[in-house]
This record gives sequence, C-alpha cells and structure tokens, in this order.
Amino acid sequence: MKIFPLYIDPGTGSMLFTVLIGVLGTAFYLLRGFFVKLRFWLTGGAGEKKGQEDRMPFVIFSDSKRYWNLFGPVCDEFEKRGEKLVYLTASEDDPALKQSYENVRCEFIGEGNKAFAKLGFLKADVLLSTTPGLEVYQWKRSKDVKWYVHALHAASDVSAYRMFGIDYYDALLLSGRYQIEQVRQLEKLRGLPEKELVLTGVPFLDAMKKRLEEADPLPPHPVTVLLAPTWGKSGILSRYGAKAICALLATGYHVIVRPHPQSFTSEKEMLDTLMAEFPESEQLEWNRDNDNFEVLRRSDVMISDYSGVIFDYCLIFDRPVIYADTSFDKAPYDAAWLDEELWTFRTLPKIGRPLEEKDFDRIGEVIGGMIGNPKYQAAIEEARQETWCHIGEGAARIADYMIGKQKDLKEAAEKAAADKKKTAAKKK
Repeated sequence: MKIFPLYIDPGTGSMLFTVLIGVLGTAFYLLRGFFVKLRFWLTGGAGEKKGQEDRMPFVIFSDSKRYWNLFGPVCDEFEKRGEKLVYLTASEDDPALKQSYENVRCEFIGEGNKAFAKLGFLKADVLLSTTPGLEVYQWKRSKDVKWYVHALHAASDVSAYRMFGIDYYDALLLSGRYQIEQVRQLEKLRGLPEKELVLTGVPFLDAMKKRLEEADPLPPHPVTVLLAPTWGKSGILSRYGAKAICALLATGYHVIVRPHPQSFTSEKEMLDTLMAEFPESEQLEWNRDNDNFEVLRRSDVMISDYSGVIFDYCLIFDRPVIYADTSFDKAPYDAAWLDEELWTFRTLPKIGRPLEEKDFDRIGEVIGGMIGNPKYQAAIEEARQETWCHIGEGAARIADYMIGKQKDLKEAAEKAAADKKKTAAKKK
C-alpha cells in the first residue's frame, strides 16, 4: 500500500494551532483559577497579593527587530524616568537585547507562534505593540492584560493595514487627524466600540531628525538612486522586477535596492531570483540594514510605490520621490471598506512624480529632473503638518499616555474593589 505524506497548508496549520492554543489556554486558566482560590484559602490571601506583585505595569511587544527604531526612544524615555518596563521581542538579534538599562528589562520570547503563545498568558497592565492582527490571527488577548495599545509604524494611513488588523486594540497612538477619521469610519461600519485615539507623534521620525541634525556632512559620492518598494503583488519588484533594475543600471547611476523586510519571507523565491540575476557590484547594492538612516541619507533620489518609507524620506530629508504607478489593489486592506482615496495617494502627486512603465526607457532623464528640484518643497511641508504632529515629542507623549493609563486603570480597580466590599457589607 502506498503511503502519502501528510500535508497541511500554512493557513490550516495556523488555524489548528490557534484552536490548540485556545483549548490549552482554557484548561490552563481553569486549573490556575482553582489553584489561586485554593492558595487564597490556605494562605489567608497572601498568595493573591504575590500574584499582584508578579504583574508587569508596562510591557512592549515587538514581533521584529526592525521596529527598534520605534520602540527604542520609548524605552529610553522609561529608563530616563526611572519607570519599570519589560520589552519582549520575537527577534533573537533585536538591538534591544544589547542595551544596558537599569529600569527596562529586554527579553527574547521566541519566534512566531511560540511568542504569541507566551503572550496569551501574560500578566500586565498596559501593553504597547505595533503588531496588527490582535484577536484575528495567532495572537490572542490575555485575560490578565488590562489594556492593549497599538502604535503605527509608519506616518501614513491606518486603513493601509491588512483587514481587521487594529480592530481589537483598546487604544491607538496616531500622528495625524486624518487617521482618526479613518478609524472612526471603520468602527462605525463594523459596529465596533470606539477605541481611545491619541495623537502622540512619531518617535522614530523624531530620532531620525535629531540624527540628521547632528550628523557630519556626507563625503563626496556618485549620484545614488534608492529603489525601496513595499512587499506584495502591488509592489515594484513584484510588478516590474528585472525590468526596473535593468532600466536603473542603464542610467549609470549608483543603485541601491532595499526590499521591504517582509519580502525576504513572503516573496523569498522572487527575491532570490532577482538577486541571482543581478548580483552586487560596484554599481549595485542590495541593502538589508535594520537601521535605514544611512541608506536614506546617502540617496539623492528615491523610487518607491506606496511604502511608508516614502514619508520617512520626504519628511526628514526634504527630497521629492518618484513613485511607481502599480495600480494598488485595496481588496486585502481596511481601505477596501472606505469610499475615500487613501491619504497616501492623495499626497503622492504633490510630493513627487509618478513613474509609469513607459517611462523606463527614459528613467535617467526622469531621475535627473527630480534631484535637487525645489518644486515640491511646499507640498512636503504640508504633508509634514498633516501626518507628523508633536514633532520631537513622540516618545515622551507615548510614555505619558502609558503611565497615565496605568494610573487610571489602578484607580478604577481600587474603586471597583471598594464598591464590591461595600455591597458585601450591606448584604451582611
């Protein structure tokens, strides 16, 4: 008899894993509840007090080392204030793990499902993350985390997240008023309770701005073009791939290709093919730096599509961009629920020049016309005002919010306990 190997596709595997975690989690909480009550009875409440002491007041979870540019300034702010914070990461080589903090504890909790399983049993007051998909995919809310807070990892549209990505957070930390309008529309359409929406700014842009102000002048270098697309079927490399790279190399300019980090996971075969066809040379670089500051700084012009890095580049370095017309498909994103055009696509024509496939034959001329062009400066400043509030204050405002929220939660819990005690006394 022929035996066929058992195959489970990734989607089904993820679903089965989630069900298993749910079953195990339920069993865990039932058993834990029993033992907590037993310990309370045996110790006269001492065990309950110890359980409260084990709670972490503030937690940050990062699913990738690439978000250290967002969370690093927040960790620094907690360290400066002497506030205890736990930073949990799913990247074994996260830069956080090399930091020497006294008040911030950094810990690697495993990758992928292992990390999400641990988060399911977390005990904390306020948890901050930039990971979408809470309660949608593998990451389930812990019954012992009081408040989940999401911070955007790009100064652009909230509705550009994959569908339902931010629905089940308690609060969102935003950088522009148009983002508030997008969230409220989605909540109304889906019948969701309103989240707390707080305009805090963008810590990683604040840090990048400060670095630029303090950096030494760039040494002489050849004219450099940075190709920095997003990932997915609407991105430049997926749509144009070899044709785009060939056209850029034909200009004679120095070319840096910086794929989106997710491409190395979700589009590995495509990238492997391109990197084999176009190996690194004196003219061509493939860039995977975790920190994108230097590669942005030494680029004279950027070519992208709708990636959030466009705004990092324009808002910090005051340089226009060339953006590829890739016919963005809204179907997988929250934007599909909204009638209005994304802020990104309303803004791109003002701060840069579109690039169509027919332009590839004259791309050198297009690039030359953009470098140092002052035409876009007023529009870049307008975009900065719309999408980057509280410049220079992002990390401090995020810390203020988390500390204030934890205080509010503690006071609410104390009031509820006092009210419960009064009710019990009246019944006696």
